[in-house]
This record gives sequence, structure tokens and C-alpha cells, in this order.
Amino acid sequence: MAKLKTNKAAKKRYSITATGKVKRTKSNRRHLLANKTKRQKKSGKIQNGYADKTCVNTIKKLLPYGN
Repeated sequence: MAKLKTNKAAKKRYSITATGKVKRTKSNRRHLLANKTKRQKKSGKIQNGYADKTCVNTIKKLLPYGN
């Protein structure tokens, strides 16, 4: 059987934990933080979160080797 290709865009955005959960980085925390309110910045304070359950199967197909 041929090797499966990893989707490079998904590889940069997601990672799979040892228990099989899909971890992602939250948005709106990279730049232009001076223009955002304290509340906006605080709501995105935790940098990592987990992907939605509805998307997990799709993401795992894009990352066949759990990269």
C-alpha cells in the first residue's frame, strides 16, 4: 500500500495528543494586541484549546500519522 500524504496546512495548525485528542492554537493572539480590549485579550488568554468534536475525524484524516 502506498504512503499517505500529510496535509501540510493541517500539520501547522493541529497536533494530536497521546490520548488522541486534537489540539489547536486559538486565534487573535498573534499581533495588533494594542488595539484589542482587555476583555478580548483575556478571553483568548489560554493559547491552546481542543478542536471541536465535529471536526476531529476530518482533521485525523488530514494527519494520517498523527504529526
